[in-house]
Amino acid sequence: MFEESRLKLARARRGLTAKALAEQAGVSVDTIKRLEQGRNEPEPHTVGRLAEALGYPEEFFFGPKVDAVDPGAVSFRSFSKMTAKERDASLGAGSVGLMLSGWVEERFGLPEPDLIDLSYESDPEVAASHMRQQWALGQQPIADLMALLEVKGIRLFSLTENTASVNAFSFWRGGKPYMFLNNFKTAESSRFDAAHELAHLVMHKHGDPKKGRNVEREANAFASAFLMPAEDVIARIPRRVTTDTVIRAKARWRVSAMAMAYRLHQLKRLSEWQYKSICIDLTKRGYRTGEPNGIGREKSKVWRQVLTMLWQERVTKADIARELGLPLGEVEGLIWSLTADDGGSERQERGPLRAV
Repeated sequence: MFEESRLKLARARRGLTAKALAEQAGVSVDTIKRLEQGRNEPEPHTVGRLAEALGYPEEFFFGPKVDAVDPGAVSFRSFSKMTAKERDASLGAGSVGLMLSGWVEERFGLPEPDLIDLSYESDPEVAASHMRQQWALGQQPIADLMALLEVKGIRLFSLTENTASVNAFSFWRGGKPYMFLNNFKTAESSRFDAAHELAHLVMHKHGDPKKGRNVEREANAFASAFLMPAEDVIARIPRRVTTDTVIRAKARWRVSAMAMAYRLHQLKRLSEWQYKSICIDLTKRGYRTGEPNGIGREKSKVWRQVLTMLWQERVTKADIARELGLPLGEVEGLIWSLTADDGGSERQERGPLRAV
């Protein structure tokens, strides 16, 4: 039987309204609405037109009901700036990610979640300290945050949405934490986004993104404290802090220069005037929009291992997509920038996987 939830998902992923899809597929808007309401069983030629317009295989629309992601259970960054189209496309990516994750977990034993519920903790600094204690991190900088999150059981996926409104999002499903990262920003900013989402997973486990700025401020404060522990920062930063001090320091903690300056201001190593002056100087040097001589982008260890083991059995990304009834681009989009050698800036290769 034709599954209406799959039509809704494909339309959301393509960012199309019912009217726009109807025009592209050469059918009436009423036909789209009836199909999405489950009131009609489409003719084969109608399915073919919809599949062509959406770029999805016809068999995709005859699979089981989609495991939809509840918007109320998702922690989005920049929620107030997000359009309905961007939100729906991102939630659609979440649903596709659940499909892919389910396929992988039927074949591989992934790490079990090792997160603690810190929803009772109102102080992000304390919450970050508890999380570091749970993972026995001490006060040292985190060399590879992505590898750490994966080994602690977080299911990581990448996003292909090229918009500043969707930096990242996360949610819990079936006792497992999922995190989706948009890597169109710098590697340093992506690390901060990941730590920000970790805050949502442990501090706002049942949070509603509509709670607003307090939740976002808490997540930012947690990320700052988690990546730049107060004791280590205070012990290593000299009394006289200059712009060059900030630039040298950011390399140790693998964060952006702006995040480093803010942390020093937060820890009272910079006065308000010094902080503003350094931010102005950093902007002049190009650190507001980028990270000159920045760090390399972190890569997924789990996905590399999974893809390598699959390739040994001659299973390609195209095979995965075919089994799930998905376009190859959807599978690639969820994992490509987590494994690509060039940091995910451009797609250079499609098709069969290569052994790592």
